Amino acid sequence: MPHTSVMIDTAFVWSALGGDPALLSRVSAVEHPGVLSARLPVRAAARACVGACALAAAELGARRAGGGGVPEVRVDDGAVATAFVSERHLLVGGRAPESFAPLSRFWRTADGWVRTHANYPHHRARLLTALGLAQDPEPGPEALAAALAERSAREVEETVYAAGGLAVALRTPGEWAAHEQAAALRSRPLVELARLDASPARVPARVGRDPLLPAAGLRVLDLTRVIAGPVATRTLALLGAEVLRVDAPWLPELPDQHADTGFGKRSARLDLEADRDTFEELLATADVVVTGYRPGALDRFGLTPHALARRRPGVVVAQLSAWGAYGPWHGRRGFDSLVQVATGIAAVEGTRGRPGALPAQALDHGSGYLLAAGVLRALADQTDEGGSRLVQVALARTAAWLLEGGTGRADAPEAPEAVDVPPGPWLAETDSPLGRLCYVLPPVRFAGGPRDWARPPGGWGSDPARWA
Repeated sequence: MPHTSVMIDTAFVWSALGGDPALLSRVSAVEHPGVLSARLPVRAAARACVGACALAAAELGARRAGGGGVPEVRVDDGAVATAFVSERHLLVGGRAPESFAPLSRFWRTADGWVRTHANYPHHRARLLTALGLAQDPEPGPEALAAALAERSAREVEETVYAAGGLAVALRTPGEWAAHEQAAALRSRPLVELARLDASPARVPARVGRDPLLPAAGLRVLDLTRVIAGPVATRTLALLGAEVLRVDAPWLPELPDQHADTGFGKRSARLDLEADRDTFEELLATADVVVTGYRPGALDRFGLTPHALARRRPGVVVAQLSAWGAYGPWHGRRGFDSLVQVATGIAAVEGTRGRPGALPAQALDHGSGYLLAAGVLRALADQTDEGGSRLVQVALARTAAWLLEGGTGRADAPEAPEAVDVPPGPWLAETDSPLGRLCYVLPPVRFAGGPRDWARPPGGWGSDPARWA
């Protein structure tokens, strides 16, 4: 990918969000060089995403509090770095969370490398079926390695995709730049903001300032999974929104992952087809609808942005996807680790001929804060202009921004030496329905704003499908 000069800072993100540049003077940073160390500017990108999100929250809070100046925003690299690996710090009853499954990793192929994702049982089953291993009693890493070693990386990618599984061939930044999906992303902004209609804004009541909760009184219907989407809705919950996460009863969930991103929310299971009336009741009073499924996957339920706006004028629709809502890969499943591999990030971060990875699932976490920031800015703009709104963020577009702001070369210099910042100041403990939790405090901070979530996570699907 040819190197282009793109700033990795809060000003760039704030501009992408359509924010008033004069408000950037309200933001200051506490820098810790060496955290989130990588060849690419991960620390700067993480700080920019969180800083812009916090500024968007402070701006909306000032408006809803009845005027006055926008509170000061302070972004601490230590808090941000800790939050970007929140899943690694979570303890549930003293137990550390489970990490990637044994079949989710890099593998050598006949001509290169491929990365698979098999954390969920159905994805594991599809991967094994695609590679002819489904009949083995207990197919482990050795059997999978042998099967992959006989095939080309691109063949594995297409074969597994055709079976509904997840595997992506390693590409360099240049190879990805020549891909049609990269071309589709290139012309798109980091955060896409659009007005869907001319409906009048439904302006919620003013909020107090103790603490300042910019999203108080707002209802957020959370149809997201894994990390990026849930990070966005977890942030909106921090800011006072009532967030109800809704999952299909038949889709499995990883309990630790749900716990890490479930702070401040309630969780219900609902069949959108069989329980359509219940869903429509929820939608009828929702202010924000956030989706994190593949583009088009929820269309049959009438969940396209325009369909939602027709049924709920003034709604803010926020969509998170892996590859973008356009281009030949728009309908593909994807996760942070796979997007790193396809876009060339894994090649840039690799050493001695082996692919590497970012020090955090930074595409997920960064995109989550970008999506939350887009929602907050859409709500702020609604107070002046009305209109249903659409916010779109894609992991692959966030990856492109990171690559454009770095060297974008697989032969980049070694990353600077990593520096560990003790996470203690940004960790807390609380009792919960899941047991005693150790968790990471939110990095989104502004003067007068909340410092923690109002409630701990509960069990997945343990709440009724109705607003509190």
